[in-house]
Amino acid sequence: MAKHREKTGNKRIKPSGKRPLINLLVVVILIALAFLLLETQKRGAPIKAPEHAAPIERHKMPVRTAKAAIEQLPHNTKLLPPPARHPRKRPVGPGTVAIIVDDMGSSVNEVNELMAIQIPLTFSIIPGLAKVKEVAQSAHAKGYQVMIHMPMEPQGFPKQRMEQNGLLLSQSDAEIEKRLSGFILAVPYAIGANNHMGSRFTEDKAKMETVLAFLKGKGLFFIDSKTTPHSVGYSLAREMGLETASRNVFIDNVQDVDAIKVQLEQLAAIARLKGSAIGICHPHKTTILALTTLLPELHRSGINFVHVVDLVR
Repeated sequence: MAKHREKTGNKRIKPSGKRPLINLLVVVILIALAFLLLETQKRGAPIKAPEHAAPIERHKMPVRTAKAAIEQLPHNTKLLPPPARHPRKRPVGPGTVAIIVDDMGSSVNEVNELMAIQIPLTFSIIPGLAKVKEVAQSAHAKGYQVMIHMPMEPQGFPKQRMEQNGLLLSQSDAEIEKRLSGFILAVPYAIGANNHMGSRFTEDKAKMETVLAFLKGKGLFFIDSKTTPHSVGYSLAREMGLETASRNVFIDNVQDVDAIKVQLEQLAAIARLKGSAIGICHPHKTTILALTTLLPELHRSGINFVHVVDLVR
């Protein structure tokens, strides 16, 4: 068999033995690259999304998505109600305060000094004291309100002394009503009453019912001074339909100006939190000084001072 010869022009070209080796090397390299690419993909190399794919928003949701999803649910699907919201309670401000000055009736100077503060105060007068009528008339003439400070039996009586015209548990209902009538005659312009002492009397439901029924018949309101935590006065008055309220803070149990100011601040804080509060104090010199100093400041801070009649219900 004749041998094949490749010609180019007039020259003869000898077949080369290196070309098959190069081709094999190229194939090996391509195979190695293919294996390398597969291995890279297996290890989590990012795969580029096609250009037409929609972008993914990880932190945004269209506003109408939830509504649209609900509209697409079957009509008989029951949806759970949204969780209940519990709004945080906020203090009621600025707060309304009424201050009762107990034990009035001994001095006209005391009532004049207190009225000079020019803050609404309610004066509770003990029947039988020397200047009862003068104090009541002076207060009423300047637009201040007057109450009857009813003496009532305290714990420890008779060792714990009280006024001779006071109300006792040992008295009959008729005697109690007679003394109450005397209180009204003694204190002109009175529109309400609160208990003076009475830590024992105000715990007795039957006797307090006699007192409260009398006050209701005369159109007077009742303020429970709360000289005992077991007083039934306020709750019973509510049951009987009598206008009533109860004391929140005793202002001057400690006769010290700074201590009294602390109590006044507490009274204001309660009023800001609850909307209103009632404080009781006495016409001591230290009390008058503390009231004169701090009440105008509290008023400028937003505290609304009123007569106690504005807080009964």
